[in-house]
Order: sequence, then structure tokens, then C-alpha cells
Amino acid sequence: MKLYMIIALCSLFNITQQLNLQDRCTCELTNKEKPFPQETLKSVNDKALNCSQNVTPQKALELESLMLGLKLRLPQLLKDVSILEKEDDGELYGAISLQVIENELTEIKRMVNSLNRTTKGHQYIATGSERELVELRAELQEMEQYDTFQVERQRKDNQRLKRALDECRIEREHKTQPTDHPESFCPHGRFVNITGPGFYSTGNAPATYKYGGWGRDPKPGLGKEKWYWRVMLTNSNRYGHYISFYTSLSSLTVGINTPGNAQIHPANPTTNTIQGPNVVLYGEALYYNCYNSDQLCRFNITSKTISNLQLPKGTRFNSKANFCHIDECYPYTDFDMATDESGVWLIYSTTQNYGNLVLSKVEEGDPPMLSQTWHTSIYKQGVTNTFMACGILYATRYISQDMEEIFYSFDTSTGVERFNLGIFMNKMCPNILFLNYSPVDQMLHVYCDANMVSYKALFE
Repeated sequence: MKLYMIIALCSLFNITQQLNLQDRCTCELTNKEKPFPQETLKSVNDKALNCSQNVTPQKALELESLMLGLKLRLPQLLKDVSILEKEDDGELYGAISLQVIENELTEIKRMVNSLNRTTKGHQYIATGSERELVELRAELQEMEQYDTFQVERQRKDNQRLKRALDECRIEREHKTQPTDHPESFCPHGRFVNITGPGFYSTGNAPATYKYGGWGRDPKPGLGKEKWYWRVMLTNSNRYGHYISFYTSLSSLTVGINTPGNAQIHPANPTTNTIQGPNVVLYGEALYYNCYNSDQLCRFNITSKTISNLQLPKGTRFNSKANFCHIDECYPYTDFDMATDESGVWLIYSTTQNYGNLVLSKVEEGDPPMLSQTWHTSIYKQGVTNTFMACGILYATRYISQDMEEIFYSFDTSTGVERFNLGIFMNKMCPNILFLNYSPVDQMLHVYCDANMVSYKALFE
């Protein structure tokens, strides 16, 4: 059997060898399609990269922040001039008022010059980008003819389908029946973005006092509607013992605190003085973390009395649950006080909630009390700061030395958490050490490296 197989294979080999070249079958493949334009694709990629580098949300925010700054400063300048004309005594008061006006004029001139430079730069970028976008569109339309398998068409159909699904999901979330909380109503609409910075000043603070807070009282006393307050941590950037008041933004800028300071205690630190930068003023009372304890302090500005609220067991304090980013943690930021349209809030963490953010509504009173509490799934040391607006908790994270992102929200009326807000802040300092929302004028107040900065919150 093996012999027959060997003879057959040898015969097949001999026959194959005897075939002439002209008896072989050959095929010629002709590609009727045009060759793919590699150079055009490279040109499209280069132009798209150039556009993305030139046209950024940050550049648009820069122009908006300058406009907002002028909008805030010009009425204040007119008001200061009017007051000087009516109340000039020709002596010390007049000299101080002139100094305030001179500082305002210098700052306005600087902002106008910066606005002119920014506007010219944006016009140049807009003209060039418009031309490049027209060219990009023509080149992309030309390249679509090479999509013989309709891959690009299918991709666009998938994108449209994804958008429709996202809209459906969002619509369902909005239809979720809210629980009965007064803070679920927002008179301004939905928070969508910020502009700024619109105000930037160190006031009269020494550069060594890097930590502190500032803002306005959402529930001020009679005649104090325009006042501003400031707290500086004057001992080791950790402890403070007084709050300063200013009758206007101009007075705050030049450091003229005519109403003076309200002192909690002559010693700093000591029992019931301020620990950490996250403080707020509401209803003429200062709320803050009591020194060396897991208690919330309420300092009555009028009576100069202090009341305490013992926080739940397991509350982390004394710099054990700070706000952090990958390179640094901000000391003694275990507690974060916040204000919004409904009052005062406390953001903290507990061992029971595994270090995640816990949110509690603080009820006014002497002493104050915690009413309702919410537990979130976001780790406190994974965010850099928080604030409240219309009953919704927002959290930020560090992007770079120049940029911070408002990326997270927790709605107390629905319990819905979002992790992809994508609202960016242009920073004046690398680290935001204090952040709070003012329902009086919908401004975000920031304190960083002894600087006071403000941003306008946008709603729709």
C-alpha cells in the first residue's frame, strides 16, 4: 500500500514539473477606487489641532470675567464719588475717600487696557479660525467620498442615537418626584457655568495670612445689606479669633474696616476660637469648626456669645479628613460650612460612611441643630472644596495650577449624584483654600494665598 502511494505522488510531481509557464493561470487586480488622500488627512488633523488650541472655553471666560469686573466696579465708583460730593468734610474723611476713588480708577484703567488687548487678540483668533473651519469643512466633505463602507455615516447615526438616549435619561431624571424639602426650589434655574474672576484683591492682609474666608451675609441686619466680612487665620495659617467687617467692596479692597473687628476671644487659639478656613456668616452669626474639637461653633456678632453643637460620633476632625489633591492636602479643612438660599449647611465625613462626604442642614438657633442628613458616595479627600447652591451640593477637583473643575453634584431633593459636570474655573492661585456661594448676588467667593477672588454663577 505504501509503495502505491509513493508511485502516485511521484507521478503528480513529474506532471507538475512538465507544465509550461504559458499554461499557468494568472489574475490581474485593478483598483478602480481613487487612492486615499493621506496628505489631505494630515492637513485636516493639523488644522483641527490648531483650532482646538486657539479656541478654548478659558479664553471666552477671560473676556467675560473682564466685562463682569467692569460691570461691578463702575457703579461702585459712581456711588463713591456721589458720597464724597455729599459728605466731604475737607479733612480726613475726604482724604480717605479720595484714596478709595483713586484706587478704583487705577484698577478700572488696568481692566480697560486688559479688555482692549484681549478683544483685539480674540478678533484675530476668530478671523483665522473662521477661515480654517471653512477649509476643514470642505476637506472633510471631499474625504467622505472615500467612505465606501459607510463607516463614517454609521458613526454619525450612532452619535445621534446616543444623544437621543442621553436626552431621554436626563428627562427621566428630571421627572423623578422630589421629596418635600424647601431647598429643592431654585428661583434662578439650574446652575450651568461660571464667569470670572471678576474681583481680585488682597485687601489689607499680609501675604503670610494665606488661609481665610470672606463674603456677604445672606441674612444681614438692618443697614448692613452691602457689608462684606473677612476672616484671616492669623496663627500658623490654622487658627483665627476675630472677624472683620467692611461697608462696601471698595472699603474691602483698600482695607478700611470702618465698623471694626468682632473678637471671639483675646487668645488665639483657645476654646471655641476658629480652627480651619471654612467659615460662613449667616444671620449675623459666624459658623465654624471649634478649636481642637468635633463641634460646630456659632458666634453671635451682636451679643458676642458662643454656642456649640456636638457633631455625631465618628465625625473626623483635627486634620484627619482634609480636602486634598494628588500633591497636597489643605490642613484643618475637615469641616466645610456653606450657605445658600435656604440657610446654612455643614459638609464633613465620618468613619461610619468610610470617609465619604456627609451633608447636614444646620438649623438656626442658640445652640444650632442638625436637621436632615444625606450620605454621598464620593470620598472627601478626593475633592478640593465644596459649596451649596439651591439645595445642591457641588464639589471641585484640582486640574492644574491654573484650572479647577466643578465636577460633582448631589441633589438633596432627589438624591441624584452626577460626576461629569465639567464646569471649569480659571484660578488666580494654585490652591483654592476657601469656596462659598453667596445667594445675595449669586457669586462664588474664593480665598487663596491671602487673595480674595469672586466668580459669577450662571443659571438657566
